Order: sequence, then structure tokens, then C-alpha cells
Amino acid sequence: MTKKEIVRTIADKTGLTQQDVKLVVQLTFEGIIDTLIEEGRVELRNFGVFQVKSRRARKARNPQTGRQVDVPEKYVVTFKPGKMMDDRVNQSDGNAAQAAAEDSDAPSMEEDATQFRLPAGPTPEVEAPRPPQDFT
Repeated sequence: MTKKEIVRTIADKTGLTQQDVKLVVQLTFEGIIDTLIEEGRVELRNFGVFQVKSRRARKARNPQTGRQVDVPEKYVVTFKPGKMMDDRVNQSDGNAAQAAAEDSDAPSMEEDATQFRLPAGPTPEVEAPRPPQDFT
């Protein structure tokens, strides 16, 4: 569901104009972001908790070149659903997710995963690409 669809749904249920609802929705999102920046945590009862967490610096590999790169420390926003949301989502037994998957033309996660499954055994060594050679 997109923000536009949220606005349309609320406008239909409340009788307010879509412009008014869009302003309220946008101000709500901006308020959440501003509070996360200032305080690092937003708790919405019966919905969930947004929290800013630090992800430590680490070493990673560039998948194209195979070279090691330093990834600096950064902050990420996490979300933990509240009990009411968790209960309602689990009560549906995944019907909404299954219906969305059936409506989609894209392959399901299971079908997609089987297409890209690597053979068992040791991970193959990745050789860095060679620069083009000038034969003039």
C-alpha cells in the first residue's frame, strides 16, 4: 500500500478532502522522523516502536571486484510491532500475504530462491576482473 492509497482510504472513511488528509499523513510521518532524530525512539501504543540503533563499522567485500572495503558506522531505524499489531497479523494466518503473492505476477519467494540456489560444496573463489589490455 502506498501513501497515496492510505490518503485515499482515510479520505473515503472520514469524508475529509484528500488534500487535508495528505497534509495530516505527511505531518505525522515528518513528526516521527523528527522525533527519531531528536530522541531516537517513537513508541505508538498498540502499533509498535521505531528506534534508532547504531550499526558498527565493519569490513565488507565489493561483489564486483572482490576487494575488501571499509563500511563506516551508521545509524539504522528498526521497527518492532506492538502486541495488538502482532496478534492481528498472526490471527490472519498469512492470508493477506498469500493473497498478495497470488495477485503478483512475480515468482514467489520459494520459487525465486530455487532459481538461484548454489550447488553444495565449498564457495568458489572470486577472481577480480582484469583491466582491459591495450594491444596497440
